[in-house]
Amino acid sequence: MNVNDLYSESDVAGLFPIHTCPECNNTHIISDFSTGNLVCATCGLVISINYVLDEQPEWRAFSKEERNKKSRIGDPLSPLKIDYGLGTTIDKRNQDGYGNLLTPRSAHRINRLRWLHDRNHRSVTRNLSKALAELKRLASQLGLPMSVRKEAAIIYRKALRKKLIRGRSIDGMVAASLYLVSRSHCLPRTLREIASASRLDKKEIARCYRVLCNELNLKLPPTDATSMVPRLSNDLGLSASVQRRAIQILKDAERLKLCIGKNPMSLAAAALYIAAIEFSERRTQQEVAEAAQTTEVTLRNRYKELKRELNI
Repeated sequence: MNVNDLYSESDVAGLFPIHTCPECNNTHIISDFSTGNLVCATCGLVISINYVLDEQPEWRAFSKEERNKKSRIGDPLSPLKIDYGLGTTIDKRNQDGYGNLLTPRSAHRINRLRWLHDRNHRSVTRNLSKALAELKRLASQLGLPMSVRKEAAIIYRKALRKKLIRGRSIDGMVAASLYLVSRSHCLPRTLREIASASRLDKKEIARCYRVLCNELNLKLPPTDATSMVPRLSNDLGLSASVQRRAIQILKDAERLKLCIGKNPMSLAAAALYIAAIEFSERRTQQEVAEAAQTTEVTLRNRYKELKRELNI
């Protein structure tokens, strides 16, 4: 999150002042934490004495385990955790703070508290537990980055607060959230790929996707066929020259409005098929169709249409 989103300009100026050397007017100022002084890096003038606060901890650690043990802060907030990482859990090991085993009476009491703690979880918590686990599995299988996972988790939480999950499949809403964020980030993930990874019907995910867009007032641009070209080209082992030529073909097709109503993946496959022939890197129609997850008939139709309309 940007600092300007939290503070006004005057607050930012007070929190993070920009110092200028009064001697040479240089803004390259060094903060010396050992002495607490501000020193100009150009002329060496000491601008302020005892100004810099030491942000280092008062303790020392010589290993990662020792540092983690002495640290008094936790992990950052994450929407991928049920309680954003702020909740508490009772460890399943029946040990005290010193690592000693609990007495049978104390272990029985802790087991009772652990059972009550798990039983008091609300339905929302149980829903998030299943949804976030499915989101993690699905995003890992599709190879999506962490930023997409977090944004998809935020969208799912919004849908849960508006009670859009009731009466619908949790897995379907998770898959729809991932597809929505992938489209907003222009990542080449088709609805068919997400459906095959989530083991759900394509129509059900599309239905959940429309619900999210309508109820959350989300407007996304149409899928660009050029974003599919690099991935298809890598799967087919084509060169960068073929990629550039295929993108140029698709841009010419967009200028003539040939992409309206067409599947972006099939258009990208047809453009790559044409470019591969021009650069003598021929691939069979079956290979291109399998990489694009389309049929050879659809590939031939798009190929003939592009060849005819663009006079290739």
